[in-house]
Amino acid sequence: MKALVYTGVETLTYGDAPRPTPKDGEDLVRIMASGICGSDMHAFLGHDERRPAPLILGHEAAGVVTGGPDDGRRVTINPLVACGTCRDCVAGHTNICANRQNISLPPRDGAFAEYVSVPRRNLVTVPDDVSLQHAALVEPLACGWHAVRLGQRALGQPLDDLRCLVIGGGAIGVGAALALAAFGAGSIVVLEPNEVRRAYLDGIAGFTTCGPGDSNRPQPGTVDFVIDAVGFAATRADASAFARPGGVIAHIGLGEATGGLDIRRMTLQEITFIGTYTYTAADFADTAQAVFDGRFGPLDWTETRPLSAGQAAFADIRAGRVAAPKIILIPEHLE
Repeated sequence: MKALVYTGVETLTYGDAPRPTPKDGEDLVRIMASGICGSDMHAFLGHDERRPAPLILGHEAAGVVTGGPDDGRRVTINPLVACGTCRDCVAGHTNICANRQNISLPPRDGAFAEYVSVPRRNLVTVPDDVSLQHAALVEPLACGWHAVRLGQRALGQPLDDLRCLVIGGGAIGVGAALALAAFGAGSIVVLEPNEVRRAYLDGIAGFTTCGPGDSNRPQPGTVDFVIDAVGFAATRADASAFARPGGVIAHIGLGEATGGLDIRRMTLQEITFIGTYTYTAADFADTAQAVFDGRFGPLDWTETRPLSAGQAAFADIRAGRVAAPKIILIPEHLE
């Protein structure tokens, strides 16, 4: 099969790779669409020691089961492979299973390829009237869904009368904003410093956008619910400044590990900080159903490129030349 393989820092090589052989309980999925995630970019830049070269990256994917009893089944892939038996799994917290694996983390290759092998329990059926490119967005959208669900629970009230701010207008930020809308929030602002990206986001319904100096930028201490979809020290500083007394910060981004939070202010004003990692299996299934039901809108904010052009796509994202929040790579057999 053809695959896009991470072979070294800032180097992706398109070529032949062994076709995976499914183990017991797994299905071989022919990939039809696979999105580029920020974690893929971290690996590409050599910033993720968990993803050593050579490795096939990619975990936001959808495709068609090939062979076996479910041959032809259209699916979206939950890439988190939990053990199912530990305390956290039994409690429903599959995302923090200590024994979890992840597609695109050794020992599992990822979905920037024509085929990937996936446990059958990690596949969600996609209706015939739903695009598989849209189905590939379930994974990043589920991250925002999970964060919104936890934030609403911490706030203890409906979101319809609350002020919500998302920091970052990439796919995770856009997904979080659309999840807020799906949960009933009425006042949603996305803070995005890149003018090219911001102009693109203005065409997406469900939220408004602002830049760092815009007049509609929320005032410090006025936001009920802040979602940091970037995760740098500077964005954490912004989050802890924007949150109102008694407000909630949900932190999704993994930009850098330390710095930024105003712990004194958060303590004195009882601001809740929630670290959120991906999604539970239930969150993934709920997000998939919300996508199928159209609750995230038309999902027309993606750009597609051939898998063979993956190196250029990563370079363009890094250089800030991509307006769309998400690039989806299409394997050779569909080009």
